[in-house]
Amino acid sequence: MAASPRIVLLHATPVAMEPIRNAFARRWPTAETVNLLDDSLSVDRAREPELTDNLIERFVAFGRYAHRSGADGILITCSAFGPAIDRLIDELPIPVLKPNEAMFRAAISQGRRIGMLATFAPAVVTMREEFDEFVRQAASDASLTTIVVDRAIDLLRQGDAATHNELVAARAPELKTSDAIMLAHFSTSRAAEAVRAVVDVPVLTAPDAAVDLMQQLLAA
Repeated sequence: MAASPRIVLLHATPVAMEPIRNAFARRWPTAETVNLLDDSLSVDRAREPELTDNLIERFVAFGRYAHRSGADGILITCSAFGPAIDRLIDELPIPVLKPNEAMFRAAISQGRRIGMLATFAPAVVTMREEFDEFVRQAASDASLTTIVVDRAIDLLRQGDAATHNELVAARAPELKTSDAIMLAHFSTSRAAEAVRAVVDVPVLTAPDAAVDLMQQLLAA
């Protein structure tokens, strides 16, 4: 692996950018990260009850552009485009990492009862499908309970991270009997310390786990 591999980060919302930038700074500072943002994807996804063929095609074209830009690996930071990411994984000759893959695997290893705090409701269906697939792969009987925290992501987009974190943490005690609690999106990872302050179970976030897994994939 090159000393400074180029990792292209595909963003569908600006609020995912800071958490992954911080994760790379802490865990893999020698990687060259390149940010590609198309926030029309998340805006249009929020308007659709399901992931449409048009949105899938747009996302796949986005990923192809990332590959042509010289990516050694592609890390997607938005969790609402699972089927499109699957197509990229099949199509591109480089590692393409789903945003929550590493976090899901870590959560399943913690036990049977997994909780998830989400803030972007359109992402939940595909995230559940991905989680269930990892459960099958692990031959586990883990189950997922999801809470969608209303208003949090809208406030975060308006720049109010403090209230976002408070709202997410306020719902966390509802999952206190879980074996682990996942913060669903890269953007939600900002609330990790606030959530850990009100529950006594492991609280897992996606960015750090994703950086570690990408580094492993490129080292293989």
